[in-house]
Amino acid sequence: MSPFRPAPSWLADAVLYQIYPQSFADSDGDGIGDFAGVTARLDHLAWLGVNTVWLNPCFASPFNDAGYDVSDYLRVAPRYGTQDQLAELVEAAARRSIRVMLDLVAGHTSDQHAWFQAAVDDPDDDRYIWTDRADDALPPGFVASPGSRPGGYLPNFFDSQPALNFGYARPHPDEPWRLPVDAPGPRANREALREVMDHWLGLGLAGFRVDMAHSLVKDDPGMVATGALWSELRGWLDEAHPHAALLAEWGDPSTSVPAGFHSDFFLQFGGPSDGLPLRSLWNNGQGTVAEHWTQEHCYFDAAGQASAGTFVQAWESVSGAVGDKGFITLPSANHDFSRLATGDRTAEQLPAAFAFQLTWPTLPAIYYGDEIGMRYVPDLPDHEGSRLGPRYNRAGSRTPMQWDGSPNAGFSTAPADRLYLPIDPDPQRPTVAAQRADETSLLHLVRRLIALRRSHPELGARCATEVFHTGYPLVYLRGDRFLVVVNPRRERAEFPLPRPDMATARPVLGEGVTVDGSGVAAAGFGYAVLDLRG
Repeated sequence: MSPFRPAPSWLADAVLYQIYPQSFADSDGDGIGDFAGVTARLDHLAWLGVNTVWLNPCFASPFNDAGYDVSDYLRVAPRYGTQDQLAELVEAAARRSIRVMLDLVAGHTSDQHAWFQAAVDDPDDDRYIWTDRADDALPPGFVASPGSRPGGYLPNFFDSQPALNFGYARPHPDEPWRLPVDAPGPRANREALREVMDHWLGLGLAGFRVDMAHSLVKDDPGMVATGALWSELRGWLDEAHPHAALLAEWGDPSTSVPAGFHSDFFLQFGGPSDGLPLRSLWNNGQGTVAEHWTQEHCYFDAAGQASAGTFVQAWESVSGAVGDKGFITLPSANHDFSRLATGDRTAEQLPAAFAFQLTWPTLPAIYYGDEIGMRYVPDLPDHEGSRLGPRYNRAGSRTPMQWDGSPNAGFSTAPADRLYLPIDPDPQRPTVAAQRADETSLLHLVRRLIALRRSHPELGARCATEVFHTGYPLVYLRGDRFLVVVNPRRERAEFPLPRPDMATARPVLGEGVTVDGSGVAAAGFGYAVLDLRG
């Protein structure tokens, strides 16, 4: 039995939409998206049917890592506007029955944060992980002190992101920087997290997606101490803000949800197989590719050389561990990973991907622009720390939203050379306006799938799922009512009917799928949701 309150009731029906704020909509013509721009575009989200928005970090920052280097947790970045404008966005969203969540960077700050600026000259400050060893004897991973304090500090990601000190699970007397989790510095940081969360939740925010949630306690085998930290924070949240939700960027729901998160994502990293379940669905070896990934094929590929079994087996295992404690979230993409439309994956392949994502028993998270098939734009320069490796440049997934056919695709009135990132140069790039006018477009399909999911609990995150086939086509039953057939390859695929009563299933939506007494047949890139109740 869970020691926590049940998850907020609204979360079970959440259809999340991730907004990278600097690329969504620019209201003041400076080339960078902002709060007022998001507010002006809320009607698009309401029309689409999403009911929960997650904003990437919008706190004050020098933007060496696109805002994931926070210099003040209690102040919004001026590039996005004011706190009042954020409050206006939250209120305007609420009028449309949309909740807004913020991104909380819990494990590190910017090296420009006042806490770090004080620590670099104060040998007694233990808010960060610091050693006084000389530069030539710094432990692996430590960075030399930029101030009068001797020794160096431990960063969490880039050198400009010093790790906040939440202690070590295994202190050692020969390494005095390994403070225990109950030392004064770690305790002060846990209290600071509560203060930050309390501040923003008090303004009406619905919760947080927590960046690198697994990274807080160091040298933590099994994440036991990190889990205990989040359990403590969840206990506080249940009492102080029982309607707020915590989503983890952990990539291991089996660990993070029992520890206190309401949901965690399948990600391109994390978990026992380092993100393989998600990559086995979407990663076609193009766009953002880490050199250590060994995966050869993905299921949603025209060649049809993979199996959905890798993902399904992982989902079954994780679902068993999560149970009714929380949820698993399945993203279409994110700001760190390739979009669905990457490389040689064409527009005709995307409907099947969304038919799967929006009918699978996870919380769906749509990355802005994926609903129209925006593509990963290759060959962009590094921008705000976007490049992580020779084939891993996140900028391609962060280009401006394509609203219409006007200059800059309706994103901004700024000159093109002042935009946060360039607009996709493809003259055939998709836009919201063009797809709104076309009832057969991907945008309309995504809208219909969301409406179907929200109107039928059998298609939600909690209802039973029976998987009949993980090859081509993927065939599964939701709530003993909706038979879903998805064929992501270009070749036709067939499968015998699992039960005779399915022969009379009525198509609710889909394309290229037929069902009769002999079985299910799906044309290339075909998909369908069929109602067994006729």
